[in-house]
Amino acid sequence: MKINYRGIAYAFLGVLIFSFTLPMVKLALPGFSPWTLTFGRATLAGLLALVFLGFAKAHFPKRNQLLPLLLTASGIVIGWPILTTLALQETTSAHAAVITAGLPLATAILAVFRLHEQVPRAFWIAALVGTLTLVVYALVRGGQEGGSLTSNVYLVGAVISAAIGYAEGAILAKEMPGWQVVSWCVVLTLPLTMPGFLISLWLGRDSHSVSTVSLLAFLFTAFGSMYFGFFAWYRGLSELGVAKGSQVQLIQPLLTLLWSAILLNEVVTGATMMAASVVILCISVVQRLRVTMAKKLVL
Repeated sequence: MKINYRGIAYAFLGVLIFSFTLPMVKLALPGFSPWTLTFGRATLAGLLALVFLGFAKAHFPKRNQLLPLLLTASGIVIGWPILTTLALQETTSAHAAVITAGLPLATAILAVFRLHEQVPRAFWIAALVGTLTLVVYALVRGGQEGGSLTSNVYLVGAVISAAIGYAEGAILAKEMPGWQVVSWCVVLTLPLTMPGFLISLWLGRDSHSVSTVSLLAFLFTAFGSMYFGFFAWYRGLSELGVAKGSQVQLIQPLLTLLWSAILLNEVVTGATMMAASVVILCISVVQRLRVTMAKKLVL
């Protein structure tokens, strides 16, 4: 059995888009309040999703799919965006990468219990090594900026929220196309996000000055991070399996540090390439273990 390179490619594309999220939120914050950013990106994504769903003549979700969709939405539409945005008011995107490096492991753990996926001990070792590598690297890189206890609590909550959304969304992606999963998530939450966006926009109209940079960053979080990124991400998780596919996300914090350096003028050390090599090796080990286990099951 061959490695599913197509699944890996889809997952990586999603990760690439998501890796820009924290720096983009940081760039958008001077022009928008955290609540405006959170509700606004979800509102714009929801309105675009209505167009896509209408054009595709997609059927409304079944009754038994509504609760999983709302649970997914609570993680990826509400939880992750607002908690990371609140945290980034007090800390840097480099420091945020320290905490969010644990997202692949959190997703994998949820997948094992939620989907009863069987993974060998070596899988967990590789996942832990990769995660710890990113944590140590991010601590060295972002330790000077630090972060308050409140911001760290926000980030831990964001990781848990996103992990729930990823795991539940991947389950749904086996019943409907991944793009419909995220589309219905942002559409079903419109009754909450649209009023929230309009109210927060009105209340903060005099407290922020919107620049071209902050507006473009906001639009990226709406259409990239909140919508199109999930097209590829859920497709990748569906093809690879949640626990194994989520390990591709190990490289996301490293990419986030890179974009933070380019977009936010943060200094990137020479240790980046070494950390990247270790992470790529861990991802390779995880994928090889998957192939080995699949062959044993076939035999």
